[in-house]
Amino acid sequence: MGKDLKLYYTIREVSEMVGVAESALRFWEKEIPALHPKKTPTGVRQYTKEDIDLVRLIYHLVKEQGLTVKAARNRLKTSKKQVVEHQQVAARLKEIRNELQEMIDKLDELEEAVGVERLTMNDER
Repeated sequence: MGKDLKLYYTIREVSEMVGVAESALRFWEKEIPALHPKKTPTGVRQYTKEDIDLVRLIYHLVKEQGLTVKAARNRLKTSKKQVVEHQQVAARLKEIRNELQEMIDKLDELEEAVGVERLTMNDER
């Protein structure tokens, strides 16, 4: 079964997807009531796609924006739509930055192969 077809993900899988420690995920569950993955009778957490989206929002607020968990909880409570929009814009900007860096790297390779140096904005003509 492909990753896109899974209904539930373990805490380890979510931790690896998002890049946050399992202990942080457990802490966030305690501090942010909206984050409440299902648990099996043996206590194994089962995260849905919606849970993972929320974890990514919390990550954005806490790790990227530098908010405390309490501030992140309040922000999600009062303006979740704005948080989602901001996180989407930030993610797209990161993608664009990565694409631009790839283009610069390819240009550098071409210049090296041809033996030409690129002028920068600071170079005098």
